[in-house]
Amino acid sequence: MQAPVTIAGISAPDSALARNAADLVARVHNREMLNHVHRSWWFAEFLGRKRGLKYDRELVYLAAILHDLGLTEAHAADKRFEVDGAHAARRLLIADGYDERKAQTVWDAIAFHSSIGIAEYKEPEIALVHMGAHLDVLGFHYDEVTPQLIDDTLQLYPRDGFPAAFQAALAEVVRKKPLLAAGTGLVDIGHRHVPGFTVPNGCDLLENTVFETRHAHATPPA
Repeated sequence: MQAPVTIAGISAPDSALARNAADLVARVHNREMLNHVHRSWWFAEFLGRKRGLKYDRELVYLAAILHDLGLTEAHAADKRFEVDGAHAARRLLIADGYDERKAQTVWDAIAFHSSIGIAEYKEPEIALVHMGAHLDVLGFHYDEVTPQLIDDTLQLYPRDGFPAAFQAALAEVVRKKPLLAAGTGLVDIGHRHVPGFTVPNGCDLLENTVFETRHAHATPPA
């Protein structure tokens, strides 16, 4: 059996569940996205330790490496990609014998992982998956992690090609589900990478609800 990955004396969780999850993501992600989900776990772990948080390490590991299942062909469905991924992860973990309450927290962590301004106020496990992913994607919280830990992580899981691969994965989501991009950062992806992409303006939606279209000329009671 292969030894668990270790950085700076810290070993990744190595339970049967953790190994099964790692095998799964290795099958469904390309190299760039696979490295991203592993970096997200390590960055979440470093941030959790730096902040002195108490959290379920295995749960954070499972949620972090499974958090982008909704961007894969194997697990994409008809919801927001975060929700598709959350559904898939919960279903797979429960089938593998994972505790249902913990599986629900994994669902929450994945469903909220892109929610800037919200996820960081949730339970530590949910907040850490969000922060780890955003450290890798956008550099948030970068200064909380030592340069050596960053370098060691990048040595094991290189970031080469990730920005392009991530945008390509998100663009595929926008092509298939353009209306679900509304109100999210996927609007930017759509405008840059999806020819002909349009999404209703929020102001137009507000001004043309069923109340305006059905009740605009209703006579007020005497």
